[in-house]
Amino acid sequence: MDEENVVVAEEQHALAPEAPPAPATRGFIAEWTVTILVLLFGTTTLLQAFVIPTGSMEDTLLVGDHLLVDKLAFAPGGTISKWILPYEDIKRGDIIVFRYPVDIKQTFVKRCVGVPGDHIRLMSKHLILNGHAVSEPFAYYKSGYIEPYRDDFPSSPGIGATEQAQDMLQNHVVNGEVVVPPGYYFAMGDNRDNSYDSRFWGFVPRANIIGKPLLIYWSYDASTAALTETKLTIPHLIDMVIHFPTKTRWSRTMRLIRGYPLN
Repeated sequence: MDEENVVVAEEQHALAPEAPPAPATRGFIAEWTVTILVLLFGTTTLLQAFVIPTGSMEDTLLVGDHLLVDKLAFAPGGTISKWILPYEDIKRGDIIVFRYPVDIKQTFVKRCVGVPGDHIRLMSKHLILNGHAVSEPFAYYKSGYIEPYRDDFPSSPGIGATEQAQDMLQNHVVNGEVVVPPGYYFAMGDNRDNSYDSRFWGFVPRANIIGKPLLIYWSYDASTAALTETKLTIPHLIDMVIHFPTKTRWSRTMRLIRGYPLN
C-alpha cells in the first residue's frame, strides 16, 4: 500500500467535529467494525495511504497527519454490486480526497460544501448555502481582515484564480450565487483564510473524487518542506528515528475522521 502525498497547495485544518449524535453505541461500533475489516482485507483497490503536507484543512487535519482513505465509499456502483457493497453519495460536509482538476497528478483533500444544484456564496467569510446561513463549527479563520474575492464570493476574479475559476464565474453565477452544475462539487478547506480551493480553481468533477479519509493511522509533527519532497530524505528519516516518541501526536493516532452535515 503506497503512501502518496496529499498536495493541498495551501495551508491548514483539525479533526472534523463530531456529527450531531446519532444512536451512539451502534454508530461507534459500526464505524470501528468497518475500519477493522478494511484494515484486515483492504487492498490498494479499497484503501490508500496519504499524508497531509500543508495546512489548508487545519484545524481538522494537521500537517503530518497520515490518513487511510476509503476508496470504495464513493465508487460508482455496478448493476449488482450497488446492492451489496457500501457505496454512498457524496454529501455536503463530507471530507473528500480528489485529483486536482487543473493537474490530476496532484491530490487534494478538502471539504465538500456544495453538491449539484446548490447555490453558494460567502458573505464576510460566512457560507450562505441555498439562501441560508449555515453553521460550520469546523471552519477556522486565522486572518483578521476581509479579502474581497476570498471572503465575499463570488466577485471579480482574485489573484490566483485559474481559467476554470473564471469560467465558473462567467457561466455558473446566478443572482450573485455560484450554482454547482450536474456532475460537479464545490470544495473548500477548513482553514478558510489559507486554502487554495474551488474559489480559485473551480468545481471538482465527480470522476476526480477518489474517496474519503477513514482515519488518522499516525500523526507526526513534520514540516511542509519535509513532507513535499518527492522522496524520503535522509534528514527527515533521521528526524523520525530520533524524535518518533516526542513528535508523534499520540492523541491523534488511530482517530476516526468524520464529516459534518451541512443543511
